[in-house]
Amino acid sequence: MNVMIVGSGGREYSIGLALKRDSSVDKIYFAPGNGASKDLGTNVLITDFAKLADFVVDNSIDLTIVGPETPLSEGIVDLFRDRGLVIFGPTKSAARLEGSKVYMKNFLAKYEIPTAKYIETNSLEEATEFIATLDDERVVVKADGLCAGKGVIIATSHQEATDATQHMLDGSSFGEAGKRVVVEQFLDGYELSMFAICDGDDFILLPAAQDHKRLLDGDEGPNTGGMGAYAPTPLVDDVIYEKVKERVIRPTLSGMKSEGAPFEGVLFIGLMIVDGEPITLEFNVRFGDPECEILMPLLKSPASELFYKAATNNISELNVEFSNQYGVGVVMASRDYPYKSSPSCEIIVDEIVHDDLLQNSHISYAGVSEEDGVLFASGGRVLVCVGLGDSIQEARDRAYMLVAQVHFAGKQLRSDIAYQALN
Repeated sequence: MNVMIVGSGGREYSIGLALKRDSSVDKIYFAPGNGASKDLGTNVLITDFAKLADFVVDNSIDLTIVGPETPLSEGIVDLFRDRGLVIFGPTKSAARLEGSKVYMKNFLAKYEIPTAKYIETNSLEEATEFIATLDDERVVVKADGLCAGKGVIIATSHQEATDATQHMLDGSSFGEAGKRVVVEQFLDGYELSMFAICDGDDFILLPAAQDHKRLLDGDEGPNTGGMGAYAPTPLVDDVIYEKVKERVIRPTLSGMKSEGAPFEGVLFIGLMIVDGEPITLEFNVRFGDPECEILMPLLKSPASELFYKAATNNISELNVEFSNQYGVGVVMASRDYPYKSSPSCEIIVDEIVHDDLLQNSHISYAGVSEEDGVLFASGGRVLVCVGLGDSIQEARDRAYMLVAQVHFAGKQLRSDIAYQALN
């Protein structure tokens, strides 16, 4: 089987790693990939969807996997399917679950999927009136459109929430993406990420992960795309898994069919667990990053089979197996992340001589470029150091041992990934 992965980040690189160890995969292509992905396959520098579809036909590519949200929201799946090509991901219509926070919240309310109290509006006056009705000073403000995972503000006071709303609505925060907002009550609990691989009718639920959104230790500092993650989390038991299946995933798949937009692809469910009850914070329509980097190594079944069966509405035929190990991923980011771009700088990885580390850790590269065989840090989140182990502590130790082998100017990272489980 020949497979193409659309995207250029650590998420796509980790999918490539999973396919690389899949004996049924012959060739891997990345469109466009990054400076390190060409060690796993072939980078294809084509951005036009129609020309990319031509490339798929010309190179006998059997399956295309779409990583990021933007091409999904722009309709790459629709175009490929119109050409009779097998592609994993939701259609443009189904991708509205992430492409519009307003659509997503109204969908949750319509199909009685538990979520936080909210208002969606383009009026500062309406938003301010709603904010005043909330008991908790903490308020969540979300831009309607795509903001690369950064369009959510958790305000610590009503005034801060009002200011954040104003900055979104006037376009100064997120441009057109913020011209309509969702303002919702703050929920007090613990946050989880769950991922369901869906084929429109059925699904497979992956082990629950926990992300670390804030830049600094102790969940301080600004929100980021994610500074690290671990899975599976001991904060989820079988009861919570079943509640998520019955109260969130099944009504979502049923509701999307009723909407005329069957959901196929990755349904990423951002949850808050409040007194043992799962409350849906948001949907995304692709793997989280860096959650994907720790989930892919835990997949024992062939990755190509999982994605292909989901893309061809045959997921019920699968018996998917996951490792009993744990995965911990630590993001290493560039100096000025997430505020602005940083100067490009060389990445040096020490030779790893410890056999235990060689066998149970690896790097998933993201914001990197390559020149004359040398890798350079060229993006915000540069790479993810992944450790595997029979316990969260063992996986975490290996991840941080690997971190110590990686050097580039201005690197920044959190030192407390997985603290929720270990504390």
